[in-house]
Amino acid sequence: MEKINIQNKLGLFSDFWNPKIIGELNKQHVKLVKLKGEFIWHKHDNEDELFLVIKGSLKIEFRAKTVELSENEMFIIPRGVEHKPIAEKEVAVLLFEPKDTLNTGNQRAKLTQDKLDWI
Repeated sequence: MEKINIQNKLGLFSDFWNPKIIGELNKQHVKLVKLKGEFIWHKHDNEDELFLVIKGSLKIEFRAKTVELSENEMFIIPRGVEHKPIAEKEVAVLLFEPKDTLNTGNQRAKLTQDKLDWI
């Protein structure tokens, strides 16, 4: 058991759309990720996704609406809901997801990360 300093962990990497694992609880990974630009349309058929914005602002597009998140706001995307994150400027996000969640969900793309690093 060790405490985790989120800001220190964010300082350990600079790449975008490549989640880093910082902890595990109840068969879920706690991940940090930096985002910039547009991601791809995708969905997660078997898991919900929690986005907590640590730094910056994030848009999450859905087919019928767009949700805008600011620092210290979070949003839970239910399983099966197609979405596309967009970060106009660099954003730092904390994610809670089941361990086997693929970042691009039902899609395989250039941004797909099959093996995540622990930091």
